[in-house]
Amino acid sequence: MEQLASNAAFLTGRVGDAEPKSRTIGAYRRRREDRRPGLASSSRPKVSVVVPAMNEELNLPHVLPRIPAWVDEIILVDGNSKDRTIAVARELVPGIIVVGQDRKGKGAALRAGFEAASGDIIVMIDADGSTDPGEIPAFVGALLSGADFVKGSRFLQGGGTRDMEWYRKFGNWGLLTLVRCIFGGRFSDLCYGYAAFWRDVLPILHMEKTDGFEVETGMNVRALRAQLRVNEVASIEHLRIHGTSNLRTIPDGWRVLKQIVKLAVEPSPKRHPQRRSTDRQDATLPAAAPQL
Repeated sequence: MEQLASNAAFLTGRVGDAEPKSRTIGAYRRRREDRRPGLASSSRPKVSVVVPAMNEELNLPHVLPRIPAWVDEIILVDGNSKDRTIAVARELVPGIIVVGQDRKGKGAALRAGFEAASGDIIVMIDADGSTDPGEIPAFVGALLSGADFVKGSRFLQGGGTRDMEWYRKFGNWGLLTLVRCIFGGRFSDLCYGYAAFWRDVLPILHMEKTDGFEVETGMNVRALRAQLRVNEVASIEHLRIHGTSNLRTIPDGWRVLKQIVKLAVEPSPKRHPQRRSTDRQDATLPAAAPQL
């Protein structure tokens, strides 16, 4: 239990009553031969959070302040908002990086955010309040423990959704079953936009090929096909706080299906050469993130 507490302390910035989090960094340093290229053995990974947003001025106050203080940079990707989305973001986080997107769609927004991010670790969340920034420590912790790519799951124990009708659950199950039959793997969720990964796996995800909501499925399946070490962590999807969703169940479900078929005929990617290990002086991080 003391080891688990030590792991959680690094990600929450709480180490006892006074011990700085820098003293716990050594527990997560990967062996020198397995470290990321360009990441010095004495440094901790830099973490970037990418937040696509369009007309989310009312929701950002419920999202941006809850991103952990130890995150190094926040990138807001504005989808040509007509409200005060950019102004509110800068009021809430004066140092936030704001970029635009060259094409419509969530995939295009994420691509722009990933290109602007400078972190060793990149986390993607939504701006509408449906993904809880308080869960970021669980995603980053899984990467620090050896994963290449970490995806949230609403259907693991401890996860859940408050924003998914029965027919969407059925559709997600059907698409997930199809992915398992074609590509293997044991994913418990497929179409969910909470994920984190090491920057050097970006070329494998081929973000340039997808513009819409199907981007999440494409990222998950490509990570699986490349035999990345993919971890799932339990996540709770909340209701959008204000406004209406841009998700269209039938058209977007059809786009996801076409994406799966397209991936099935793509040439098999080369296996990612970077395999990580950790100096496991402490136990693995718990799947559930502590409250911040």
